[in-house]
Order: sequence, then C-alpha cells, then structure tokens
Amino acid sequence: MQKFKKRWQIEQNWQLLFPLLGLIGLLFSSFRLSKLFFNTSIVMQVGSTLIIAFILLKFTLFLFKLLEKKWVLTYKWEMIRVFLVFAITGSSSVFIGRPIIKLLGITKENLNPVLYWVLFIIIGLIVYQILLVIFGWLFGQFNFFWEFEKKMLRRFGLKRFID
Repeated sequence: MQKFKKRWQIEQNWQLLFPLLGLIGLLFSSFRLSKLFFNTSIVMQVGSTLIIAFILLKFTLFLFKLLEKKWVLTYKWEMIRVFLVFAITGSSSVFIGRPIIKLLGITKENLNPVLYWVLFIIIGLIVYQILLVIFGWLFGQFNFFWEFEKKMLRRFGLKRFID
C-alpha cells in the first residue's frame, strides 16, 4: 500500500477515495461493455468484464503518462479527479441535454434528422461546458477546469467572452 501511495503521491488517506472511485468506474464501464458485447452466460460476462477492465486500465495509465506532462497538476492522484470530472460531465450532459431538447420541442419527427443531430450536439456542447466547470468545482479542480474552459472557448473563436 505504501508503494501505491508513493507512486500516486497520496499523502492522506482521504485521497485514496479518488483511485477507489476510478477503479469502481472502470469496473462498471467494463461490465456495461461486456454486457453489450457478450450478453451470454454469467461466466462469460465476468471473464470478459475482467479482460475489458484490464485493457481499459492499461489504456488509462497510458493516457496518464501522456497527459502528466501536458496538464499542470500538483499531485498525480489529481489526474484521477480530472478523469472522473470528464466522465461524469460527459454522461450528465447527455442526461440534461435530452430534456432540454424535448422542452424546446425539437424531435426527430418534426425536424430533418441531420438538423436534429446538429442542434443536439450544439445544445449538448453548451451544457457540457457549463457542467465541466460545475463538476470541476465540486471535485476541487475549479482552476484547472476554468483554464481548460477558457482554452476551449478561444478555440471556438469566443475569445471576447472570456477576457
């Protein structure tokens, strides 16, 4: 356990919450993917869940190494918080975006499907930007996500809204 704490620069026990949440999220995602692809026997599901979890873990650790140099964070364990915020925000933006589109009366039936999906993506993107800062604040990473948000808005050509 000491080796794990040292590797992730964990100084206090409460910081272990983030690797635990990350592992639970990884296993849940693996289970959902396994259920999607191999919806057969329980043995097949458990085995495929473990294999998918291993692959996702290796991929996530690879991303950590790449982004460790790019993102300015104080501790390595904070990267897990950032990944959790991205995951929660992505899922939440879809759950919040759908009712907003329905509230506006936009459906696939009353609109050209291409236009519907363009509007869905635009509204989802707006909701995502707002939620990213909110969840970043809730997870104690407001400054990181505010800088991330400003960079993204500059790329969209909306520089005047952040200065």
